[in-house]
Amino acid sequence: MGAGMDVARLNLSHGSLDASLDLYERIRGVARSEGRELGILADLPGPKIRVAPLPRGGAMLEQDAEVILRPGHTASEGRVLEVDYERLLDDVQVGDLVGLADGQILIAIRSAGEAELRGQVVHGGLLRGRPGFYIPADRLSLATPTERDVRYAEAFVEAGVDFIGVSFVRGPDDLRALGTAPPPAGPLLIAKIETRPAVENIDAIINAADAIMVARGDLGIEFPIEYLPHLQKDIIRRCIAGGRPAITATQMLESMIESPVPTRAEASDVANAVFDGSSAVMLSAETAIGVDPVQVVTTMARVAQEADLRFDHTGWAEHITQLHMINSDQRSRSVTDAMTTAASRVVEEVDLAALICVSGSGFTVRSMARFRPRVPVLGFSADPRTVRQLTLSWGVEPICLASEIAYESRVADAVQAATELGHVRAGDLVAVLAGINPAMRSTDVLRLLQVPEDLGELRRAPQPAR
Repeated sequence: MGAGMDVARLNLSHGSLDASLDLYERIRGVARSEGRELGILADLPGPKIRVAPLPRGGAMLEQDAEVILRPGHTASEGRVLEVDYERLLDDVQVGDLVGLADGQILIAIRSAGEAELRGQVVHGGLLRGRPGFYIPADRLSLATPTERDVRYAEAFVEAGVDFIGVSFVRGPDDLRALGTAPPPAGPLLIAKIETRPAVENIDAIINAADAIMVARGDLGIEFPIEYLPHLQKDIIRRCIAGGRPAITATQMLESMIESPVPTRAEASDVANAVFDGSSAVMLSAETAIGVDPVQVVTTMARVAQEADLRFDHTGWAEHITQLHMINSDQRSRSVTDAMTTAASRVVEEVDLAALICVSGSGFTVRSMARFRPRVPVLGFSADPRTVRQLTLSWGVEPICLASEIAYESRVADAVQAATELGHVRAGDLVAVLAGINPAMRSTDVLRLLQVPEDLGELRRAPQPAR
C-alpha cells in the first residue's frame, strides 16, 4: 500500500474460499490501520482450466520435447502434465495449438489416445505452480459463470467486496447471470476480455459491465500476436468513452518475478498502456510469487506517474468527446455526460486547482475521469463502498463525505475536506460537479467557485438555479 497499490486483487483460482476471505479481512484491517481508501477485487476462477500442481521449483519444458497431457488434478511432473478438465480429450483435437501460463509455453497436439494426448513443445519454458491451460473459446464446454463462481461471488458480496472480476466472458448475459445488485449496493462487475467472442461482442459487454480488463494472456493466443496491441487500444478507448474504467493486465513486469529491475521493453509497455488510456495497470505473478513485490509496485508506480506527466490530456479529451457515448439513451446518464463534457472544456479554458465531484454512486466521477483532465479529480461520496470503488478510476482521489445532506452543505463539506487534506487552499479556483436533486440520480450543476478564507460563506450562499 505504501508503494502505490490502489486496488488489491485476490485471484480466487488459487487456494480455498476460506483462505481468500481471511486474506480479504487482513487487507481491510491493514487499510484501516493505514488510513487508506483501498479497493479489493475478487477475481472469480471462471471456467479457467489449470494444470495440476507441479513439483517445487517447477518443470522445464524444452523446445521440441514430447509432452503427455492427461485429465487429472492430483499432480504433474516432468513431461507428464495432468490437466484439471474432464473433457480434455473431447475438446482438444489433433492439430490444436494449446497454451500454458498465459501463452508463454505452446504445445502442438500431434496425436490422441483413449486416455491421453501427446504433443510437441513449440515454445518452451519453465512451468511453475498451477499454470493456466488454454483451449480455444469456441470449443470450451464450460459456461460462464460456473457454479463455483456464483458461490464465491455470493460469499464476497456478503463480505462487502468492491469489485468482482468475471473470467472468460463471452457476452453480456455472462455478467447478468451473477445477479448482483448494481453499484454501490453491489460490487462493480469487471468483464475480463480474453476470448474472441468477447471481442466480437465488445460494445454489448461494455454496456453491461461496470469496468473492463484487457487480459492479454489468453487474448494473445485467441488472436495473432500482431493484432494484440491494436485490440488493446481499441478496447480501452471504447471502454473509457462509455465512462467505464479499463484495466490493462498480464505480464507487465514479468521479469521482476526474479529480477530487481524490469526490462526496457516492459517499462515501455507500462507507459504505453497509460498512453492508451488505461485507468489501471495490473500486476499478477510479479507480486503474488515475486521475490520483491514492494519493489515491483514501486517501479510500476514510478513508470505510470512519469507517463501521466507526459500524457496528451487535450488530444485525449477531444478524441473521447467525438466517440459515441454508450448508454446515451438513458436520461440521467446523458445529463451527466453533458455536464462532465462541459467540465472537461472548462479545464482547458480556466486555470483550475481541482475538479470536485460529489456523487452517490460514483458514476459522475467515473464519467469525469474518462476525459483525463489535467487537474486532480477529487471524488466525494457519502457511501464508503462508492469511495473504495473510485480507487480504480484514473486520476481520482477518493474521499468520504460525512453524510448525504443538502446540496450547499455537501459542497461546503467537500471543499472543506479538500482544503484540510491539502488538495486546495483559500483563493484557489475549483469546479464543482454535483446534483441538487438526489431523486434525479444525475449531475445537474457545474459550478465554478473560489475557495473562501471563511468556508462558512459557502453554507450561507444561495442555492444556484438549475
